[in-house]
Amino acid sequence: MPRHDRRTFLAAAVGAAATVTIAGTKSTGSVFGANDAICVGVAGIRGRGGDHIGEFLKIPGVRVTHLIDPDRRLFAGRIKQIQGQGGGAPKCFQDIRKALEDKDLDAVSVATCNHWHSLVTIWACQAGKDVYVEKPCSHNVFEGRQCVEAARRCQRIVQHGTQRRSGNGWQLARDIAAGKFGRLLVARGRSYRVRNSIGHKPPKDPPPELDYNLWLGPAPMQPYHENLVHYNWHWFWDTGNGDIGNNGVHAMDATRWQIPNATLPNAVISVGGRFLWNDQGQTPNLQFAVFDFGPTKMIFEVTEFKTEGGRDDRVFDSKGKVEPITVTSPADVKNPTAPRGPGSNIFENFIACVRSRRSQDLDAHILEGHYSSALCHLANISYRLGHDAPLAKKPPELGDHEEVDKTFAWFREMLVGLGVDLKKATFRVGRPLKFDPKTEKFLGDAEADKLLTREYRAPFVVPREV
Repeated sequence: MPRHDRRTFLAAAVGAAATVTIAGTKSTGSVFGANDAICVGVAGIRGRGGDHIGEFLKIPGVRVTHLIDPDRRLFAGRIKQIQGQGGGAPKCFQDIRKALEDKDLDAVSVATCNHWHSLVTIWACQAGKDVYVEKPCSHNVFEGRQCVEAARRCQRIVQHGTQRRSGNGWQLARDIAAGKFGRLLVARGRSYRVRNSIGHKPPKDPPPELDYNLWLGPAPMQPYHENLVHYNWHWFWDTGNGDIGNNGVHAMDATRWQIPNATLPNAVISVGGRFLWNDQGQTPNLQFAVFDFGPTKMIFEVTEFKTEGGRDDRVFDSKGKVEPITVTSPADVKNPTAPRGPGSNIFENFIACVRSRRSQDLDAHILEGHYSSALCHLANISYRLGHDAPLAKKPPELGDHEEVDKTFAWFREMLVGLGVDLKKATFRVGRPLKFDPKTEKFLGDAEADKLLTREYRAPFVVPREV
C-alpha cells in the first residue's frame, strides 16, 4: 500500500480536480451551486451525534436529511430535535449501507462507536459522499491509513473531528513548531477526565429495537450486556480505545502539532493500569506514554481520577542550555489567531470545503487525524503487550530521562493519593516498541504488527484495497 504525506496527498487531489468531473459535484453527479442545499446524514445519533445535528442545522444551506443508527429507539427524539430547529422530517435507517444508496445524500457525519468510524468513512467515500468523522478516525492504525486512501482515491472531502484545529487560540502550537521558543526537547500532553466505575453487567438479550449484529459490525460477535450500549463501549478493546483514544486524542493532536514535521514516532512505550474499580472495563484508567520523535520526546498523561493537574510545560533548548518554559494556555501568546480555513468552526469549515472541493482548506484533514489517532493506538499496543511489575521502583524499560522520571513520579503520587499501597500493588509496563513511520509497521515485532489491524467479521470488513 503506497504511503502519501500531506503535500503529496493535496497535490494529487488538486491535480485530479482539474480533470475528473466528479470533483466538485454532488453525489448525484450535478455540480454544487452556491444556493444548493447540502444534505447531511448523521450516523450514530446518541450523545455526540446530537451535537452534529445541532451544528449542521445552524449552517445556512445545510439540511440534516438522514438519521442512521442501529438503535431505532433514538429516532423519535432526534426527529423532534431537527424539526424543532426548523428542519424537515429526516429519513431513518438502521443500516448505513441502505442510507448510502440514496443519491439525495451528499455527506455523512460519523458519530458512531469507534470501531465503526473507519468503515463508515470508507463506504461513504466509495458511495461518492463527503465525510465528517469523529475522533479517533480509526479503531486501529491500518484503518486510519485506509481512510486516507479512500479520501484520496475517491476524491472526497474528509474532515476529522479534532476541533481544536479550528480554534482561534492555537497559534501557540504553530509558534512552538516554528521554533520561536527554541528547539523543542520535550512536548507534554495530558487528558484528565473524571470517570467512575462501570461495575459489572450480566449478559442478556439485546432490546428488540436494537440491531445488535449491526451495532457490533466489524467487532467479534459476543454476548450483549448493558455496559456496551450506549457509552461504556469506550472501555473495551473490541469497540473502544480507552480514554487516550476518546478524550485524549484531542490533546494528543495538539501536542503532536507542536513538534516540527511530526507524523509518527520512531519508538513508543506506555505504562498504566486499571486501578481501584475492579469492574468490567479493560482499558487503563491511569496511563502515560512516551514517544520518540528523534530530537523531541512526547510525553502524554491520561487519568480518569480527580487531580490537581499535571505539568503543562514544554522543555526547550535555547542558546545551548535547557530552559523549562511553562505555557498554561493559548492566551499566553500575543497574537493568538491561527491561520486556518474558511468557516467559524470545524463544521462550517467542512461544509465550506464540500462546496469548494478544496481539501487543502480543511482545518483537520483526515491525514492529520490518522496520525494523531495512530499515536493513541501505538500507546495502547505497547500497553497491551506489556507485563505486570511492582510499583515499588521505576521499571528499567522507561530508560534514563529526567522528564520521564518526573512523569513516573507523578504516576506514583497519583496512586498514593488514591490510597494505593505502592509496596503491594502492581502496574502494567508496556513493551518498548520500535516503529517505522514510513511503512507504518513495527521493527522486528510480528506480535505488535498484528495489533495494527484486526480480524474483521464479514461482511463488515475494512478493505485492504480501497
